[in-house]
Amino acid sequence: MRAIQDHPVVIVSGETGSGKTTQLPKMALSLGRGRMNAAAGEKGQLIGHTQPRRIAATSVAKRIAQELDTPPGEVVGYKVRFNDQLGPQASIKLMTDGILLAETQGDPLLKAYDTILSAEAHERSLNSAF
Repeated sequence: MRAIQDHPVVIVSGETGSGKTTQLPKMALSLGRGRMNAAAGEKGQLIGHTQPRRIAATSVAKRIAQELDTPPGEVVGYKVRFNDQLGPQASIKLMTDGILLAETQGDPLLKAYDTILSAEAHERSLNSAF
């Protein structure tokens, strides 16, 4: 958590099952990132979390929501092609690399996000390269 707080870019490498995918977004949330930590009346920014495939994005969102004991879409939601379950107050947004890339069309500096987590960076694709 100290590394996330002190540095603009952090690379985390760990064994499969070590919690990178589910614990890092919750750490960012506990550090005050995300909409639910915005001051009253402010919209706040999102914690974006990319996954290479739609099924991974949706299942990870549901898992993190379960761990936070909140309904899917409320604090943790997802947006994938043809499916969007992201409430207006959600702080963590799971999505595919392609969704994040598409968002750069209207938000080239990705100002909607204060934190972006890119999972499975070793799975090279044109979307993740962008």
